[in-house]
Amino acid sequence: MRDLLMIPGPVEFEPEVLQALAAPTLGHTDPAFITVFGRALKRLREVCLAPSSQPFVVSGSGTLAMELAGANLVEPGDRALVVNTGYFSDRMAKILERHGAQVTQVGAKPGEAPSADEVETHLARGGFKLMAVTHVDTSTGVLAPVEALVKAGRKHGVLVVVDGVCATAGESFHQDAWGADVYLTASQKAVGVPPGLALLTVSPRAMDAWRKRRTPVASVYADWAEWLPIMEAYEAGKPAYFATPPVNLVCALDVSLGQILAEGMEARFARHQRMARAFRAAWRAMGLRMLPVSDAVTANTLSAVYYPEGVDAALVGRVKGQGIVVAGGLHPELKTRYFRVGHMNRVGPTDVLAAVGAVERALIAAGHRSEPGAAVAAAQTALVTG
Repeated sequence: MRDLLMIPGPVEFEPEVLQALAAPTLGHTDPAFITVFGRALKRLREVCLAPSSQPFVVSGSGTLAMELAGANLVEPGDRALVVNTGYFSDRMAKILERHGAQVTQVGAKPGEAPSADEVETHLARGGFKLMAVTHVDTSTGVLAPVEALVKAGRKHGVLVVVDGVCATAGESFHQDAWGADVYLTASQKAVGVPPGLALLTVSPRAMDAWRKRRTPVASVYADWAEWLPIMEAYEAGKPAYFATPPVNLVCALDVSLGQILAEGMEARFARHQRMARAFRAAWRAMGLRMLPVSDAVTANTLSAVYYPEGVDAALVGRVKGQGIVVAGGLHPELKTRYFRVGHMNRVGPTDVLAAVGAVERALIAAGHRSEPGAAVAAAQTALVTG
């Protein structure tokens, strides 16, 4: 019997998506593949609610998606503001600095997020070209106040880059309506495709800023100048070549994006919220404390939960023994003190109850005092009451 994967990515994938991966590989200039790739690009715009954007689908990880944003939008000497909510905010700062930006960080204690007012205080001082925000930091489970932050950035005339790797297609986000310039993500989380694709939707304003660069992009592979003609050609139904695309992954992406749009973006956001509320009810029933300090900054795509007193990281192995795979901590300051449960993409009530039951049994076996069945009952009540 196969374990159920409940980590913050990769996640469980729909059978039709996996079937697309297993299909015979088409040539990357095959008319059938050109049609699929072009449709996937259009669908990515729809999923990000960004009809005016330029989509990019590139072979690589979420880190490459971050670099595709940073490498093209900053030049040596530009000033950038990073809203720091954890490990991946640190990574974004590192990427921007590597490309020559002078980075200022607005941080918070682990489990907290800087307020929009605090960030705006920095923006009001002027001089920033770009602001980067991590929508959900996978290391902490912190959900940033992204709508308010994006709007603050636009108010002060800076380019706003939002890292949606652990959020896109799971957390509410309206790129065009809110005014974000880049929404970047990866395939293996709520987008619902195995690892291997870096995805971006880029606003006309950001494309214009890129075209006005004074210096060439330092990386050939990350340069939008290499990828833009490819994206435009495939969407126009024509073949083009820069580097061989991962054909089967793109086909799988097209399938998954079609399924996401069939569910409907608002319905999908609401489903992720319902599943997250059920998990939060379960953690409370077991007397567990989450790493995010309040529901307002708690992600709907994953839970980051402190081990109770007397329980350590061996719990992750105990849960796997119950047939559910969860993840240990990642934030360097706290990594031995908490575990993480992903609830993205296809996760539904059956998965929630299975995961909660496994954690509950593993905790009791580890000596944690908890009423057997209380957590499952709390999750079930939350699911029934909505």
